[in-house]
Amino acid sequence: MLIPAPFVTFLAKEITKRLAARSCSIRHRDQVALHFEELVLDELSLEDEINAEARALLSQYSEYMRHQDVSYQDMFNRVKRKILAERNVISAAGGRGSREAKLSRDKILEISHKMASRLPRIPGTRLNRGWNDTRLEIQRHLTDILMLEARSDRLAKEKITSQKREIPEGSEEWQALHRTYYEDELKKYGVHLQREIREPAN
Repeated sequence: MLIPAPFVTFLAKEITKRLAARSCSIRHRDQVALHFEELVLDELSLEDEINAEARALLSQYSEYMRHQDVSYQDMFNRVKRKILAERNVISAAGGRGSREAKLSRDKILEISHKMASRLPRIPGTRLNRGWNDTRLEIQRHLTDILMLEARSDRLAKEKITSQKREIPEGSEEWQALHRTYYEDELKKYGVHLQREIREPAN
């Protein structure tokens, strides 16, 4: 998943809190936050589903990639774009820059539309401003909060590169350090990734 589930929970609660402070009268904040959380998780799960479908289809193109000297990543992107077009889905994957949010601008725009459309249908919730003004505010909050996650990821990577010895990116050691530093950064916002690890059922 592009964004860890605990951060999505934080994002949903934070947007709800910010909207309640200005744009909306919200009687049941937990209910609104849950709606937002489920909406974002559904969008991220769809992205995971399409990525898995693209990887499965790539097995059919192994000979083509070898003869045409096409890299796995390039072919993956071609196949994924085709699936997205066929299913009329906006890709959630954002830019690769360290200072960019992991969700694309188009996906943030789409999610802001869905959140704003859902708000008036949630019992105990009323918009205090025009619908589009509320949507624009949601879009702004989404972007700002997602940048906190991007910043945490960037700082984690910077801590690794500041080590006295070089640690190859993607190696087992690099991934372990990144997880530790990334978790430490997210804890500053009250986000604990350890919650993703569930105890086995008895």
